[in-house]
Amino acid sequence: MGRWRPPQAASTALITREGHERLKAELDHLWRERRPEVVRALAAAAAEGDRSENAEYTYRKKQLGEIDRRVRYLGKRLESLRIAPPAPSDRGAIYFGAWITLEDQAGREQRLRIVGPDETDAPRGWISIDSPLARAALKKRVDDEFGAELPGGRMSYVVLAIDYDEAG
Repeated sequence: MGRWRPPQAASTALITREGHERLKAELDHLWRERRPEVVRALAAAAAEGDRSENAEYTYRKKQLGEIDRRVRYLGKRLESLRIAPPAPSDRGAIYFGAWITLEDQAGREQRLRIVGPDETDAPRGWISIDSPLARAALKKRVDDEFGAELPGGRMSYVVLAIDYDEAG
């Protein structure tokens, strides 16, 4: 019997066009290239005989299961995602897809992009629209101050710039 876990909150079903294309490319790569490669390796390992003590066979079965899980997830997720328009009509406010420059209470600047939960990438500064910081920043304009309840405590920010260009 597994541990009970509370249900996760539903994530926003928005994605940028680039993010959607990346997920489709990952699904295509897994299905057309990676999976057949693992199936061939699994068949070769199975042909070696006794499967109960065959580490290669066990490893390939596990690998195939992981690929199949990811393929199922991507197939279902891609169906439910909605591609957001490149920019809103009001480009002076923060909405999905915006590149924003914020200054925190310590005077540190950071440049972030608000994207869908499937595209978050911290090193690139891409944060989920479902994150507390993005939720607090939505609809703010340049020079607006706002606070966000983050895991490390409450932080205050000032919006320095908002941009919707592809290059950021």
